[in-house]
Amino acid sequence: MPFKIALCGIGLDAYWEQFEGLRDQLESYLSQVGELLTHTGAGLVPLGLVDTPARAREAGRQCRQSDADVLFLYVTTYALSSTVLPLVQRAGVPVVVLNLQPSAAIDYAKFNRLSDRTKMTGYWLAYCSACPVPEIANVLRRARIPFHQVTGVLGDEETLREIEEWVAAAKVRALLSENRLGLMGHYYSGMLDVATDITQICITFGTHIEMLEVDELSCLRASVSDEEAIARVEDIRDHFDVQPDCSESELIRAARTSLALDRFVAMYDLQSLAYYYKGSGNEANEDTMSSIILGTSLLTAQHIPVAGEYEVKNAIAMKIMDAFGAGGSFTEYYAIDFDDDIVLMGHDGPGHTAIAQGKPKVRPLEVYHGKVGRGLSVEMSVRYGPVTLLSVAEDRDHGFKLLVAQGECEEGPTLAIGNTNSRYRFRIGARRFVERWNEQGPAHHCAVGVGHLAGKIEKLTKLLGIGFNQVC
Repeated sequence: MPFKIALCGIGLDAYWEQFEGLRDQLESYLSQVGELLTHTGAGLVPLGLVDTPARAREAGRQCRQSDADVLFLYVTTYALSSTVLPLVQRAGVPVVVLNLQPSAAIDYAKFNRLSDRTKMTGYWLAYCSACPVPEIANVLRRARIPFHQVTGVLGDEETLREIEEWVAAAKVRALLSENRLGLMGHYYSGMLDVATDITQICITFGTHIEMLEVDELSCLRASVSDEEAIARVEDIRDHFDVQPDCSESELIRAARTSLALDRFVAMYDLQSLAYYYKGSGNEANEDTMSSIILGTSLLTAQHIPVAGEYEVKNAIAMKIMDAFGAGGSFTEYYAIDFDDDIVLMGHDGPGHTAIAQGKPKVRPLEVYHGKVGRGLSVEMSVRYGPVTLLSVAEDRDHGFKLLVAQGECEEGPTLAIGNTNSRYRFRIGARRFVERWNEQGPAHHCAVGVGHLAGKIEKLTKLLGIGFNQVC
């Protein structure tokens, strides 16, 4: 579905006859905001300058009929709250109030030189964006309609960044509402932190969940031809640095499962997946599940994030990070290097190979760590530089909250054990980071993505109506 932004300016119709040229001036400012929003790649739904309750009702209906994902309400000058309320009520989408002046300050000297009092009033009315915002906020709060704000100067860098972050957050919210999450298998026995309420997942994020059977994936795998498997091995060699001790038979096993996963995902139109299944006692299923890592890593790199160990919440976290263009790789911290003040993080299973430092390696493992079977695994480090950790954590008040930490992925020694392994430095230090993160009660898995995204993620939580915590 195309992402759409509805934009309207608000003003007061009584001003137009009183102050010549004011409406044209305000509409030119509105046009500038429209151009900025269009440059974000969104489809724009222009609602014009809304200046009466009747026009507001019409614009609200137009917004709803357009299927817009978010409404940007540009306060161009003083406007009555009775104009805003019917618009927002009928629109029925998240609202971002733009309180933007045409420049950083009024030219006091120019204003005081004006001899025509009418022109003087018209001049300062173009700077009156801030005036009605308390009135609008009062009414929306009393109506229990959430709203968000950008306060600043039209066209300056900070304002542009804020608007772009709201647009990015609204895009991710819209994508989550279209997300089809497949759940295949069952929880890893004993991981109580991973268990979650999937109905609440659907309510909070708008996600659709498909319950899937490993048997069906195994059946698809059996239909893969030898020729297809050999061709997929070549794809694997192109994507990964396949180590010399990887046998051809293991590569063929992984290739068959990778092709079956592609068909499985297409069959159910999945945009994300969480899985875990022992497969013991069933040869076909054990063969499938012990050869799944390369295929799930390829899917993750193709914007279909896959979380192992049936980590439903982390599949959502990975989807959020990927939707922001940051990757989103499955990870957990497992040790601390106190000498270097570094947290060591990684995981077996799917890695987001598109954010790897260099070409990810494929290694054979004689035994999976705490799991049934043996086979090929992916070894990589997340790209060096700024990173963000994201956990979708349980929250008593809101169902879920997003927990965030920003840090740096650094070069240095890691464990060559066929896993994703990286070294992370946090401004508050390793000890304090681990304690603050643990205080929030997250599951032990999280998603790591490249870049610092806390501002965008916080805006997403506001649009979703859930909690936000940033530990560093």
